[in-house]
Amino acid sequence: MAGGAAVVAVPAPAGPPEGSAGDAVSEARRAAASVPSRAAATDRPLLLGTYTSAEGGGTGIGVASYDSATGAVTGAGTITGVPDPSYLVCHPDGRTVYAVDERDDGAVTAVRLADRKVLGSRSTGGSGPCHVSVHPGGRWLLSANYGSGSVAVHPIDASGALGERTALVTHSTPPPGPGQQGPHAHQFLTSPDGGHLLAVDLGTDTVYTYRLDEQRGTLTEVAQAHTRPGAGPRHLTFHPGGRYAYLANEVDDTVAVCAWDPDSGRLTIGAPQPSGSSGGTNYPAQFVVTGDGRYAFLANRGHNSVARFAVEDDGAVLRLLGTVPVGGDFPRQIALSPDGGLLFAANQRSGTVTVFHVDAADGQLTRAGEPFASPVAVCALPL
Repeated sequence: MAGGAAVVAVPAPAGPPEGSAGDAVSEARRAAASVPSRAAATDRPLLLGTYTSAEGGGTGIGVASYDSATGAVTGAGTITGVPDPSYLVCHPDGRTVYAVDERDDGAVTAVRLADRKVLGSRSTGGSGPCHVSVHPGGRWLLSANYGSGSVAVHPIDASGALGERTALVTHSTPPPGPGQQGPHAHQFLTSPDGGHLLAVDLGTDTVYTYRLDEQRGTLTEVAQAHTRPGAGPRHLTFHPGGRYAYLANEVDDTVAVCAWDPDSGRLTIGAPQPSGSSGGTNYPAQFVVTGDGRYAFLANRGHNSVARFAVEDDGAVLRLLGTVPVGGDFPRQIALSPDGGLLFAANQRSGTVTVFHVDAADGQLTRAGEPFASPVAVCALPL
């Protein structure tokens, strides 16, 4: 194992979910239509993450719908029994949503969307898991433990439920960056080509690249990419072209364009660029990129804005166009609707979700009415 990472492996998982890609798409549509039920033709499901242990927090995963034409959001209840579900992701087949349980004894929880049944939880082997993603093949769940600076892999069975953890890697090298007491894994995602996994660690100023053994669910480190000391990288988002990615650096309030080599798994981090904030305290949170690859948007916590970037030179260049106020406080996460027509900003401190219309022609963002109230809103997942 390169880079001094510690690995724990346990027995192999159950086989992959059954069904063809066409079956999965049909199933996804049926599942989406059922959450919430009796929705209008233009309504789509929206799931909301929160902190259940925070003062004024929610009681589980918020369930709502949004009008895909107007952007209006309507509440539809809560999925209870999931503690501190601060980050959410949907399985590629659309039937199951996964949440991190961001607690000292971290876990990940599976919920079946059709009837909102909690399918169970599994330990992540670390503390404070804050990000979760599904490998494109649909067989593996990837999670990042912020508190303990580790990443974990869990198998997904045919029902969408999770098996026992198959890998746990703690980031032991390089040493923590300036002002950090240890590693802080903030994101764990799959590269666009599907051949590598990348873990963004704020505490070590490093993006780690791994290979996943898709039969056993184990990890092998193949590369490291380092930011400048003290940058505090938080989230990485790939351009649709698959050769470039955009990194939000939380601690030094910068962003960077990264070049990606899918053959070697090496990420090359470019020079720091402005986040669009205008001075004062600001913590960039997350990029999203439009489906056509022409525009990128960045959530800025503190400046309380979404920065707009034009993407040029096939993804190699980000050009700052300006910022748009979110009309809320501390936009921790942003997400585009599946059709790209709407952008959702989850504003943690104001307990609101702001919805914007996205102009495909010029990347302009226009508020779609007043923000939707949602307690300690830290994640919005439009389906």
